[in-house]
Amino acid sequence: MSSVEEGDLVARVEGAAGVIRLNRPKAINAVTLEMFRDIDKALDRFEADSAVAVIVLEGAGERGLCAGGDIRTLWESSKVNGDLGKILWREEYILNARIKKFPKPYIAFMDGIVMGGGVGLSAHASHRIVTDRTKLAMPEVGLGFFPDVGGTFLLSRSPGEIGTYFGLTGQTMNGPDAIHAKFADAVVPTAKWPELREALTKVRPGVTAADIGKLINGFATAETVGPVAAKEPAIDALFGFDRMEDIFAALKRDGSEFALATLKTLNEKSPRGMVVTLKLLRLARTASSLEECLVREYRAALEVFRSDDFREGVRAAVIDKDRNPIWSPPRIEDVTPEMLAPYLAEIGADELKFN
Repeated sequence: MSSVEEGDLVARVEGAAGVIRLNRPKAINAVTLEMFRDIDKALDRFEADSAVAVIVLEGAGERGLCAGGDIRTLWESSKVNGDLGKILWREEYILNARIKKFPKPYIAFMDGIVMGGGVGLSAHASHRIVTDRTKLAMPEVGLGFFPDVGGTFLLSRSPGEIGTYFGLTGQTMNGPDAIHAKFADAVVPTAKWPELREALTKVRPGVTAADIGKLINGFATAETVGPVAAKEPAIDALFGFDRMEDIFAALKRDGSEFALATLKTLNEKSPRGMVVTLKLLRLARTASSLEECLVREYRAALEVFRSDDFREGVRAAVIDKDRNPIWSPPRIEDVTPEMLAPYLAEIGADELKFN
């Protein structure tokens, strides 16, 4: 291994593996626009190199694969009516779609914290490894946003209403819950990763996805059901509605400890963000592809970028850290169809297009 000081993204060939390492450990590898561009270039190189049999995505440091996108920079651009949102999300979402269709096995090591943009780089991979330390979440509704980077596609394909629950509450999944929710494929203890990683660098060119799956399973535990999966019957009953008002009413009516704790969590989130999220999740259920969901997410993201709720959510969580956002409007009942409409409207020349 080279000891030379390296940039925010390390991309190099190790044996048969094209390794992509997010390399901002102090920021839990939060991803910048330049990093997305560097990942895309690395994938170009690895796709063309016949000696590269597999891609391995990992994060530097002990804290996690990736805490998400570089929210602070987006906030600063939003405040001055800048265009970083339009540029960054366009390139990020196109990259998410590319990962899903990448022609070589793409293995994501989802250790520690995996949130937001980190989910977009890993949960669309062909082989998604979680660990005994994984904390995976889509907490965007707490920022006046919604689960993007194909999050609506992934969450809408979780069993029952599990995806609705995770998308609206932003609650954390451990490794087995991530598998149950279809965000991951295998739990491999962190301690076994170095040995598995070494094995991945020694596979032969042309190795099949099935062969890689068998190799990973040799290191995996058989866990597939975590603490949230055990609550699935309750979650299905409480979240099986298409209107936020009905979900709130069901939680109040139920009155169980779980329902009241969930209600408390939802009451901290952006009402507008929740309404937009639920609508996008329901539309995603009938989507035929990840791309269809990303097109819809891009329209909604541009509207979010212009919104006071996004700036206020980021201010309260990331900038001032007072954890006391003043949402607009402040109540679910005040989110009108007219407020929702711009998040779903077509955007003409700005529509997201894939190559």
